[in-house]
Amino acid sequence: MTAQISTLGELLTSAGTQWRAYDIGRRITKIDKKQFAQIENTQVPYPYPLGNHALIAIQFWDNQATQDPYVWFLKFPLDEQSKLVIASRDHFASMVLEALGTQLTGEAAQGKLDNNPYVYTPNANKLAAFNALMKCELKRPASQYYETVEQYFANSACQDWQNIALQGLADFAMRLEHGDNQSNLIARWSNLPEQVQSPLAAMLEHVAISTELAEHLQTQLCQHISQQDLNGSINCFRAMSGSHGLGLIAQSVDHLLNSELADQADVLLTIAGRGWETLTEPERLYTFMDKAAHNIQIDGLFESIFTDLVAIPILRPHVLGLLRAQNRSDTLSRAIGRLFS
Repeated sequence: MTAQISTLGELLTSAGTQWRAYDIGRRITKIDKKQFAQIENTQVPYPYPLGNHALIAIQFWDNQATQDPYVWFLKFPLDEQSKLVIASRDHFASMVLEALGTQLTGEAAQGKLDNNPYVYTPNANKLAAFNALMKCELKRPASQYYETVEQYFANSACQDWQNIALQGLADFAMRLEHGDNQSNLIARWSNLPEQVQSPLAAMLEHVAISTELAEHLQTQLCQHISQQDLNGSINCFRAMSGSHGLGLIAQSVDHLLNSELADQADVLLTIAGRGWETLTEPERLYTFMDKAAHNIQIDGLFESIFTDLVAIPILRPHVLGLLRAQNRSDTLSRAIGRLFS
């Protein structure tokens, strides 16, 4: 990088663009510019690591532009403390400067970074959710698929879900405050076919849903747990996991961990991936990791979950605390021992 430009933030600003950064690894979460600068300067660890990487979306646009903003989807390695590997960031920035100079927008920029090793394509769920969120934030119309989904939820007698597109579900999830969308969703949720409920849950996990909807989903979750309905339980938990009501999420994690479904690898992986913020509570974390240690469905499940959670800054001291915990079960002690064998 040049002496004048030392961070991606500076590169974007010097190019005359407005920009925003988001984590899109665990949950689509906006990263404010002060925090992003601290991450770039390795003053703080990356808050949402996934697979030892930071998965970042940077949206930027020219002040004079009327067209849709540009987006970089970037994947940078993190060190053992979950801090950004500066050499990788510098390598990416130097490749940008070489390919584009400081002209980051316009037709000349199209396709110039397609083979960049730090650019990646998120999965279909993340792409749909991110696109829907951007349209909301920029006050742009929803996609052409939104109206079909809105009408489907408005008409409880409609069973024709085959015409529903993933992008339409994403647009609907991001627009629950529009019209009767939320009340229509509440009315239909329990009767949705799996082909609609599951992808919709994958969209809702990126939304800070209302307390009313979160409470409804928790009630549904408890019913599914009592019926030992694995898919229904996971869908409900995913759908409510983006709520700001962390107490409700924590209660739901406890319901799952105290049920027979806690033996299921998919439940444990869902909690680790969507309910990780509740695991700062020592007793809950112990119960969760003990369940993971006892699981025999997937080889290496405990090790992969431990590695995932210990990399998250808010969880790291709590997860490491398990190594010193007294009165562990024999199974948990053996699982921890395997980490160092």
